[in-house]
Amino acid sequence: MTARTPDSARDIPEATVARLPVYLRALIGLAEDGTTTCSSEELAASAGVNSAKLRKDLSYLGSYGTRGVGYDVEYLRYQIAREIGVTQDRRVVIVGIGNLGHALANYSGFRSRGFRVVALLDADPARQAEVVAGLDVRSFDDLEAIVAEHDVSIGVIATPAVAAQDVADRMVAAGITSILNFAPTVLAVPDGVDVRKVDLSIELQILAYHEQRKSVAPGTEVVS
Repeated sequence: MTARTPDSARDIPEATVARLPVYLRALIGLAEDGTTTCSSEELAASAGVNSAKLRKDLSYLGSYGTRGVGYDVEYLRYQIAREIGVTQDRRVVIVGIGNLGHALANYSGFRSRGFRVVALLDADPARQAEVVAGLDVRSFDDLEAIVAEHDVSIGVIATPAVAAQDVADRMVAAGITSILNFAPTVLAVPDGVDVRKVDLSIELQILAYHEQRKSVAPGTEVVS
């Protein structure tokens, strides 16, 4: 097995980066089932992609498979986790502890995938009396101190859209360089700050489109 060295490293396409966590999740599932080695076809099936695409994606990381044997599940799991930076805890702060914020705070998958939520923040004083997932909900005014204390690099925004830009501005000023935005709005951030937007309504609309296509007889044009 030949690992990728810094000298041989090359940029990984964004589409491949987006699939690496899917492969990692599939490998975790295989490991939990007691599987120690798997073929590219088996891993691809678990991840829901075709095997040619999987092999191409993994080629950007290095050559971790053995012909006739396949992939060592634990080794490949570690290599992908290392590549995407989750072999150590990434400290996360969640801002906005409404229904969505509660759900995110209680999501058990963060810890098992290399993320540790260190603080829950809300601007509403009524929320600050709550304890969610074992953490006290603190004032949003504590953001800067928490980021400095815990070396937080990732912020999650689960606020209403009207507050999201102000929250993002404060996060960036405090030193957070990656933001996961659940608010239904587009954020403006400076170069060097990465934002991933999760819009649940858009995802539902995409599913509605596919449902509509299923209900139309073959050869029938959909008229809007």
